[in-house]
Order: sequence, then C-alpha cells, then structure tokens
Amino acid sequence: MAADNLHSSKTTESPVDPRESGTQLRPGLWQTINERYPGSMITKSDFIPLARLAKPLKDSTVCLISSCGVHLKRDRPMDVAHPLGDFSFRRVPSYARQADLIIHQLKYPHDDADVDINVIFPIERLQDLAAEGVIGGLTRNFFSFIGYNMDPERFEATVAEGIARAVDEEERADVALLAPA
Repeated sequence: MAADNLHSSKTTESPVDPRESGTQLRPGLWQTINERYPGSMITKSDFIPLARLAKPLKDSTVCLISSCGVHLKRDRPMDVAHPLGDFSFRRVPSYARQADLIIHQLKYPHDDADVDINVIFPIERLQDLAAEGVIGGLTRNFFSFIGYNMDPERFEATVAEGIARAVDEEERADVALLAPA
C-alpha cells in the first residue's frame, strides 16, 4: 500500500527544477539571477547543437577543461582577490595526482573537492577510463581557470581563446570535456 501511495504521488507531482531543490540554494535564486542579469542564464529554449564525434570515444584523445581554479602546487597561484577576476589559465599535466594539485578559488566552497579533487576536476577518473580503454587517451595537459570574471569580452579574448587554441593546436584533442565548478 505504501508503495502504491509513493508511486501515485510521483505521477501527480509536477517536476521540480533540481537547481531549486538543493539544500545550499535559497528558493527562487535562479529567478532572481535572471531578473538582475537578463540574458545571463541559458534557458531551455536556447539550442546549442552538439558536435558529432569524428571517431569512436575508445579511439579519441580527451582534454579536460574546468573553471574550478585547480593547478599544480608549484605553479604561480591564481589571483583570487582581483575585483575583475583572474584572466589567466593553468596547464595541468594529465598524469597529475590529487597530491600534486591545489584549488585557488574563493567563489565557491571546495571542502569536498579538497578531500577528492575528482568532484570538480575528474582527472583521476579520466586516467582510469584511459587505462581501461574506454577512451583512447588523454592530452598531455588539461586546463583550469577561475570562472569568476567581470569582463566577459576580455575573458573571451584571453582565457577562452587561449585555451581553445592550445587544445586544438598544441594538445590536438579529439574531445574536450568541460567541467564547470
């Protein structure tokens, strides 16, 4: 009987936007963002066509790109204090392990990622997939940057174009996995 009630309640409830049901966000947050910053959010009516793979994933070289602010501990830290944001990116060797990496980011809590970097930068999971033959291989470097910035034109001209050029011309990736933080 309880299972019948559970099933019937699921079919009568309207779907809930998962962004609104999380415990860390206040109700109505996404609506407020859309009102304050019109056009800044991708809507369901926006259509971005996906590119088809030129070859099977098991034969493809994968590159990871993330806005999480991860880099090697020995690298120059990212500028987390600049009011406009940091307009640089870091190359992260695809063979790096969690012990080699640090997160420079103030705009989101990264306690869980400090315990397991793969939560926001799935480097070791991609290493596993390459070792298992699920993907053909990894590019020599992955890329990370701080997603917060207040000058989108400058961001596009520096960070986005720099990473795109490096992924295409230097890394020769078949697939780019984008992992927003």
